[in-house]
Amino acid sequence: MNNYSISIRPFGIHAILLEWPGRVDVAILEDILQFTQYLKKCCLKNEEWEIVPAYNSVTLIYREEPINFKELKTKLLNWYKEDIKVVKRQKVLWRLPVCYDEDFGIDLNEISQKSGKSIKEIIELHTSQVYTVFGIGFLPGFTYLGGVPEELQFNRREEPRSKVLSGAVGLAGKQTGVYPQESPGGWNIIGNCSVPMFDPKAEEPCFVSVGDQVQFYKITRAEFDLRKIESEVGIYKLEKIVLDA
Repeated sequence: MNNYSISIRPFGIHAILLEWPGRVDVAILEDILQFTQYLKKCCLKNEEWEIVPAYNSVTLIYREEPINFKELKTKLLNWYKEDIKVVKRQKVLWRLPVCYDEDFGIDLNEISQKSGKSIKEIIELHTSQVYTVFGIGFLPGFTYLGGVPEELQFNRREEPRSKVLSGAVGLAGKQTGVYPQESPGGWNIIGNCSVPMFDPKAEEPCFVSVGDQVQFYKITRAEFDLRKIESEVGIYKLEKIVLDA
């Protein structure tokens, strides 16, 4: 690990928050994920511990009893300083289909005007990138994907919509993401993904994990409708590529 300067503070009586430098950085995220893997394998093996990595932080949650903050903080700092040899984390790339039809890409024309690029160019830019999952929130299964090209970096809408469709693919600043369910939202909507991002009935409700990579590819409206049906009846197969182990 890189041994960044990290801070540790209580996060209520049942949780503790570890924070890395406050910037979105793939190297920092990799350091966080290596340390969380080490904690799971070697230090906090009790299944009652919940470990939640995101962006530049890790939250440790233990609901069985209050955490002894001073004692655990000392242990965490010592563990982090150790020369840890961790088995390489499996890296996964998910390829997700998106329909950029005008019925779905309701902000494409506005983005085209702001960027000075054609809708075709916008779609090509969005699908040419490989994004990194930096966090999962504000809705269950909502993935915050970093790596948006500079030409597609636009602020959130000044007036959020009261309803954004499930599957809507949006842009906001340096991030892109997929709305896992219908909800209010202020991101710029450019398409719709036919793959359900969150299924509460599944063994793993959210198939994507922090640290995974995502690449979108364009599909037609007819292909979108077909994939939606396949997903609803449970026969759609996710396109998962294992990059290394």
